[in-house]
Amino acid sequence: MPLHALEHLLVLTDDPDGSRDFYRDALGLQPGARPALPFPGHWMYADDTPCVHLADRGAYAKHAQTLGLLVPAASGPGAIDHIAFRATGYVAIVARLERLGVPTVRNTVEGAGIRQLFINDPNGVRIEVNVLPDHAS
Repeated sequence: MPLHALEHLLVLTDDPDGSRDFYRDALGLQPGARPALPFPGHWMYADDTPCVHLADRGAYAKHAQTLGLLVPAASGPGAIDHIAFRATGYVAIVARLERLGVPTVRNTVEGAGIRQLFINDPNGVRIEVNVLPDHAS
């Protein structure tokens, strides 16, 4: 059973609509089709891939219990430090984040020329945006 790709990540939130707006406005992901799941939330798409799933923390926890799954109670950093996206248009991304007032940490990976932006979503999830040298403008 070889793995082929990372399917998606799930962010638990107390404000699904606010989180949707953040991922749409700050990162340019688009809300899209989502099956009729037994808890509120949104699927956020990068092109045709629903890569970020947002779920109402309380409703998801109740559903997960019916499956015998445990759900972390707290938000913010945990065992996973951050999620990362590859992007293009560094200048446009920086301008968008500044316009929205999103605090940003900037870094350049010396020798590789990768320009990085680190931000936190409204739930305390750290996000890394990587722009490769040939896509830096």
